[in-house]
Amino acid sequence: MKLFAGTANPELGGRIADHLGIELGRMTCTQFSDGEVRVMVEESARGNDVFILQPTCAPVNDNLMQLLVMLDAFRRASASRITVVMPYYGYARQDKKIKPREPVTARLVADLITMAGAHRIVTCDLHAEQIQGFFNIPVDHLYGGPIIGNYMLEQGFLDQDVVVVSPDVGGVPRARALAEMLKAPLAIIAKRRPEPNKVDIVEIIGEVEGKKCVMIDDMIDTGGSVVQGAEALMKRGATSVVVSCTHPVLSGSASQRLQDSVIEEVIVVDTIPIPASKRVPKLTVLESAPLFGEAIRRIHLNESVSQLFTSWR
Repeated sequence: MKLFAGTANPELGGRIADHLGIELGRMTCTQFSDGEVRVMVEESARGNDVFILQPTCAPVNDNLMQLLVMLDAFRRASASRITVVMPYYGYARQDKKIKPREPVTARLVADLITMAGAHRIVTCDLHAEQIQGFFNIPVDHLYGGPIIGNYMLEQGFLDQDVVVVSPDVGGVPRARALAEMLKAPLAIIAKRRPEPNKVDIVEIIGEVEGKKCVMIDDMIDTGGSVVQGAEALMKRGATSVVVSCTHPVLSGSASQRLQDSVIEEVIVVDTIPIPASKRVPKLTVLESAPLFGEAIRRIHLNESVSQLFTSWR
């Protein structure tokens, strides 16, 4: 088994390698003078079970193209099996046609990765779980919820008057699983999106007055949705609001928007690297290396990955 990491999140790659007790594979990923991706694998991969860590986070197109070039390099290097470990799946929100003549880009990305030579995909908290069906190869879908839930249990949320809030109807299964972990009731924010990155709160379903609200989502992009949701919850009588997500996309000034909001704490997982400029005081970053490391170990040894989430699912 060999683990290699692209330039999207090399720090996470190093932590996963430490968890597995192996060294990160030697590989050069740079660009030619005209911006073309240059990849050079600096050790033999012939006959190896190769794992490539590369979330397709910002800059999305650069990281995606680098992943495709890496796949081609290892395929031509005669690796016996190539598994793409993609903590964050870019383009996942374009998973269906909303208006006429729109592309389904999430499917296009799946086809590109498969055709480039991947034998297996490991990803975490897809925006839409049906994206697994876009691939014609095995997909191991991991969940960041247990990492967040265990942190909340350590912080004593179980002893507080908590209600878990889903920020939309689609996120109810995720919120329900966390609610069961915290032995808390469930509430739902009904909203509509008039256009991308814009949201209107329509109604809050459930009792939140006098309770500490814990909102969980798969990602935070601009932060507008969770900030407006938190304000609506406080107007309904919530004592405080804690927001959590797996993927801290945090586009533009999202970090400062969260810091200036009524939100008490923002809990995220390190599937996407967060620069120091975006690490505001309210932000708590949890490690995902043990989760991905254990999944990689189980895949290499042909053991069950789904058993990691029996209670969560």
